[in-house]
Amino acid sequence: MLIFSGILIALPFFFNAIEKRNGISFDDIVLERIPAINVSVAVFFLIWSSCLILVIRLYRDPMMLLTTLWAYNCVTLVRMLCICLISLNPPAGLIPLADPITNQFYGQRYITHDLFFSGHTTTVFLIFLCLKKNTDRIYTLIATIILGILLLVQHVHYTIDVLAAPVFTYALYRFALTITKIRNQPIFPDPGQG
Repeated sequence: MLIFSGILIALPFFFNAIEKRNGISFDDIVLERIPAINVSVAVFFLIWSSCLILVIRLYRDPMMLLTTLWAYNCVTLVRMLCICLISLNPPAGLIPLADPITNQFYGQRYITHDLFFSGHTTTVFLIFLCLKKNTDRIYTLIATIILGILLLVQHVHYTIDVLAAPVFTYALYRFALTITKIRNQPIFPDPGQG
């Protein structure tokens, strides 16, 4: 929880810093073929509905909460590192995402330089990985796919940002599972188990 809290405190400063820098732009053959359309409402419906499902499920499952926290912390720190190392300018035709919830924290300024890899796609895919109930997992997997497409429709991310997100997320989720198992092993084994 301390790492999670530290990340939440650091994010506004991090986003402020990356918005000031100039990165590279490149041609994306997928985006060139898609006209930019504002689909912010659909994007945030998918994100926040997935988050709501996760919060409801975490309430009764402390191990899921622990795994989710470790995975979120790992993914966010690696994503911040990637954004620092891979400085990209926003795609041509970008329509900023307008989220009434996160705009309360970051103001009406839009974050457009947090590109590689997609945090929106990462969030919903991580929720998919952490959930256990089949109907929840089916919903969040479909939400991840639709969300990735919508982010491209709005030209919020390059195609590589969206495609890389599940790869990084899955690897870091597996790492978080390892941390969770290590952290939950008893210091002194139960003598009755043998």
